[in-house]
Order: sequence, then structure tokens, then C-alpha cells
Amino acid sequence: MPHSDAAQFAVHLRRAVSQLARRLRPNLRHAGLSATKLSVVGQLYRAGPMTPTALAANEGIKIQSLTRLLAELEADGWLVRTTDASDGRKSLMTLTQEGTRRLIDAVQDGDASLARIIATTLSQEERALLRQACSLLERIGDAVGELAPAETGPASSPEQGE
Repeated sequence: MPHSDAAQFAVHLRRAVSQLARRLRPNLRHAGLSATKLSVVGQLYRAGPMTPTALAANEGIKIQSLTRLLAELEADGWLVRTTDASDGRKSLMTLTQEGTRRLIDAVQDGDASLARIIATTLSQEERALLRQACSLLERIGDAVGELAPAETGPASSPEQGE
């Protein structure tokens, strides 16, 4: 990869996002969620009932990889599986009321922790910069989402680490 300003920013951004995500994971585990489970549950919360195939496609993983995770979420009361009314051969995964409540609680707890840290750590000016950075991150995320998978593959060398 050429050593340009953008390449240096890309490495710095990846490291910072990875570090923040790693440090937020214990809050998720406390709620009984891994990052992957949160992603699946979040999809169902935002989009409503979906087939396992659609969930796997949205996660970018094979259905076989998702099957065990869905079974765990069902067993833990997060999801319920029903037959698709329009095609009885398909099943739909739906977030339960309990799953919805637990998701909202976990997200609100995480948000409250971040809010406390932001309020006690950052100045007004830094919070304004963070607000701008969040908008930029959303734009970058949207642009990454529009790229073909080959274009978003590993771009850094192993020695750059996280």
C-alpha cells in the first residue's frame, strides 16, 4: 500500500475503531451478546422478521455459520422461529419482546457509559469535533458498504496490527 496521508489515516482509523469495539465488548457480554449476536439481533430490531438466509447474507457469512448462533439466541429467549406465512418452506426469525427489552437495555447501558466518559473526558470543543468525526465515520461506513467485497479486504500488513 502506498504511504500516503490517506493510508496513514486508514491505519489509524482501523486501530481506533477496533480498540473502541474491543473495549465495549465486555458490556455486550454482560448482556449475553457477542458482537455477532448483537449484529443479528440489531438487524431484526431494525428490519423486522427475516429468514436465516437473509440474515446470513446481510452478515456476509454462510448460513451454516449462522445456524448455531441462531439456535443459541433462540435458546436464550432472544429470538423465535416461525413459519413464513407466504412460503411455508421458509422460516422467519423474529426478535421476542424479551429480546427487544434486553437489546434496548444493553444499548442504553452502553450509551450511558460512553456519555459519562465523553462528559468527563472531553471539552466542549472536543465534543464538537467528535460530533463532526461521527458524521465523517458514517460517511466512510456508507462508502465502504457500497464497495465490492474484494475492495474492502485486508489492506494492511500484519505488522501494522490493531
